[in-house]
Amino acid sequence: ENAAAVASGVAAALKKQGSDTKVLAIAGDGGTFDIGFQALSGAIERNTDFCYVCYDNGAYQNTGIQRSGATPRYAATTTSPAGKKLHGKIEWKKDMPMIVAGHGSHVYVATANIAFPVDFYNKVKKGLEHKGPAYIQVYTPCVPGWKIPSNITIELSKLAYKSKITPLFEIENGVLKFSKKPEVIMPVERYLMLQGRFKHLNKKEIDEIQKH
Repeated sequence: ENAAAVASGVAAALKKQGSDTKVLAIAGDGGTFDIGFQALSGAIERNTDFCYVCYDNGAYQNTGIQRSGATPRYAATTTSPAGKKLHGKIEWKKDMPMIVAGHGSHVYVATANIAFPVDFYNKVKKGLEHKGPAYIQVYTPCVPGWKIPSNITIELSKLAYKSKITPLFEIENGVLKFSKKPEVIMPVERYLMLQGRFKHLNKKEIDEIQKH
């Protein structure tokens, strides 16, 4: 949760030394969307010259699979279980890329997906070359947290893209452009039903996610 604060200090020290070394910070979605957001927001507002990568697997997976601001609606976690009345988390996922972009046109924002490593690589490279703050959010499945077999990780990542769960885009100078668009749109149900965290969903809830 202190990745942005530490990176800010390192970047300031390097600048004082006259070094052109670029700082790369990596944090999880809990440490970015929630408990580390204050430090990240402050660093971006101050125009800190660093590249920040958010490893988005949709929960506090390291510490017991607790829900975070990045957890999708209706996903079951240890702190948002699927019960009879409440079917998992009731809130929609926080739109972190747009929140970061709202800090101003001086920040480079991009989304990535581990199923498309070249696109991910190119965006991190661009983020490191950008003068000022850069934020890259990479979609990354979690095998135990999502209750999936490890051998479908890439397939699931591609389905997230093809069903528009995770669009790929960049925001430069305040202008959004899609990096690529799926040729065929897949229904979200296929993506959802591969994951144990969504096995409890009913048709109404699946339709709601599809509409969203």
